[in-house]
Amino acid sequence: MSNFDRRGEFAPVDEQLEYLQKGTAEIIPLPELRTRLEQSRATGRPLRVKAGFDPTAPDLHLGHTVLIRKLKHFQDLGHTVIFLIGDFTSLIGDPTGRSVTRKPLTREEIDKNSQTYTDQVFKILDREKTEVRYNSEWLGKLGFEGIIRLAAKFTVSQMLERDEFHKRFQAEQPISLHEMLYPLAQGYDSVMLDADVELGGTDQRFNLLVGRELQRQAATPAQIVLMMPIIEGLDGVQKMSKSLGNAIGVHELPQEMYGKLMSISDDLMWRYWTLLTDLRPHEIEAMKSDVASSALHPMEAKKRLARTIVADFHSEAAALQADENWAKQFQRKEMPENVERVKVTRSVPFISVSKLIFECGLAESRTDAERKVKQGAVKINGEIWKENSWALGDGHVELEIRVGKRAKIAVIE
Repeated sequence: MSNFDRRGEFAPVDEQLEYLQKGTAEIIPLPELRTRLEQSRATGRPLRVKAGFDPTAPDLHLGHTVLIRKLKHFQDLGHTVIFLIGDFTSLIGDPTGRSVTRKPLTREEIDKNSQTYTDQVFKILDREKTEVRYNSEWLGKLGFEGIIRLAAKFTVSQMLERDEFHKRFQAEQPISLHEMLYPLAQGYDSVMLDADVELGGTDQRFNLLVGRELQRQAATPAQIVLMMPIIEGLDGVQKMSKSLGNAIGVHELPQEMYGKLMSISDDLMWRYWTLLTDLRPHEIEAMKSDVASSALHPMEAKKRLARTIVADFHSEAAALQADENWAKQFQRKEMPENVERVKVTRSVPFISVSKLIFECGLAESRTDAERKVKQGAVKINGEIWKENSWALGDGHVELEIRVGKRAKIAVIE
């Protein structure tokens, strides 16, 4: 998808809308997005499209990239995308989805995480065409008077309409006053950035609409709100989350990423095609039709997905190597080349299998590893192993450890 046609103009509005609506949960209001796109095409002025990210954790997973991917779609069409790092709002902590007050981060943690975020997002966005901003630029200068004037624009009853606050109020759980400043701060970001469009997850609806209201009160055009769904993790049920052990980190090695993607269900595969790639809706539908008519095997469609995503975060060569290794391991039953070898130190003649799995990086925690053993998801040297100990014997030992569709060589000395 190129940014402009050969005459240097924006693509036709219907073509832009098809691309931008792909995978969206809701656009408020959709007719206004069409109007803004028409005005943009008529004047040659790109839309200003904002998405904010609080650097609350150092590593992103594919669930975080759903919004970044949609930013890229606007960028592909020639619009100005603003990657906003909420270094100031991180001091508050977004109350979205929280039943308790977040613990504020230190400035050192925020700065470190911010650097990691920018390193990772430019695997998707074009660094040269992306406006990177930090909301401390204006929020840090607002001062107490400015905060009072901002807080005067909303009532406590309006804030209690927010689902998280309402539930906590009803349950007589604490709501800190500073948490109510978060939606105002996010909305003020939109005023200061003159945003035409703000992207967010469906769980961000309240915050996004506050931005529209504050822009109205500032006598500037209210932003269009584009919400993306929360993507499910590898289990296809719960949202993708590192803490739930169902996430794919954007920093993971190509083989790890590829193997995890090949483990998802066929139904989830189509959702990943929609939310995690740049493929156009009609192209995805054509692939679905090929699968339905048996012209394309579902496994081949999934392998294409895995190659596409691995190439995005690594390279085409890495994606092809991961594809070849996976085929050797699971289709031709050979041991793939370049399988990671992990050194594990022995202390006794027997080793805990859950410890082995965890140290090899094949489980998120010891508890997760124990669960995988009990479920029969672990193979040691090709044998399903449900016991939590393995006799090592003497000397140097190498074990082929497989958990689901991932494998490591444990080198035990």
